[in-house]
Amino acid sequence: MNVAEAKSELKRLLSRLRPAELTQLLGWMKNSDELEDELLGDNGRVLLQSIAEDLRANVAPDAMLPCETAAYSKMQRRSRPTVHVDGFLYDDEQVDSLCERGLMSRNYCLSCGSHRTAPLDFISHSFSVTELRFLFQHVLPDLSGRTLVDVGSRLGAVLYGGYVYSSASRLLGLEISEGFVRLQDSMLHKYKLTDRVQVLQADVCTQDVLLQNADVVIMNNVFEYFMEPEQQVRAWKFIVQNFRKKGSLLVTVPSLHESLNPLQEVLQPDWVEELPINYDVYLGRDTDPDALRQIHLYRVI
Repeated sequence: MNVAEAKSELKRLLSRLRPAELTQLLGWMKNSDELEDELLGDNGRVLLQSIAEDLRANVAPDAMLPCETAAYSKMQRRSRPTVHVDGFLYDDEQVDSLCERGLMSRNYCLSCGSHRTAPLDFISHSFSVTELRFLFQHVLPDLSGRTLVDVGSRLGAVLYGGYVYSSASRLLGLEISEGFVRLQDSMLHKYKLTDRVQVLQADVCTQDVLLQNADVVIMNNVFEYFMEPEQQVRAWKFIVQNFRKKGSLLVTVPSLHESLNPLQEVLQPDWVEELPINYDVYLGRDTDPDALRQIHLYRVI
């Protein structure tokens, strides 16, 4: 069946419906994600899942590098046992599969050798595919002609998500780890994303000009697990000093209050204002409302 024949068949089908039912069906076709996900497919999601599959073949199940000793140490010092499960690489079904194969566990033993167990805390330093869609389609405005900077881009999830779900003219990742930079570069070239995406191996505190010209800055669990408190204070002060362009947008996970409160640092009150986000968005069965509510949006004033 070609397109002309499909159109004719669809018109014949619609002509058989009562007016009220026709209105209901057309509304479903326009607003439901069932057609997109099940019939038409989300081409962006397919691309992101393909990138994730390639990355999974190149990193350990916890998606962390041996050099990340500070992050490992901080996770071990938490009151509850915590493991890193990268949200971009693994959805719930894939985590279940890893658990079934004995490569991961959702629980830890409360007393060694017994059957007393409790759930592990999972933390991710990347957005999931669903969270990326929410970020670019429901949190941020149209990014046409704008430059987005992802601080601590790690595996590059925000860069790939920004490429498929936004019209940003430039998507720049800042990553201090050479290993993660190589991984991102390999994905950018394999999937031909270099026309709009670039990753720089750099400390954010050396990128004053970049921050001064950025329209959007993304920061997802970027400092808390990877820097000592004094280093975090230094980085935040540098960002506050240089990310000053009026109207620029800042996205953080967790909130600024949650990040800065442990450091006993107070932001300049005239720097940013928090903007409301509609978290009551259904993005399919993979939607995690609690994860979406960790995303906070601010505007430089």
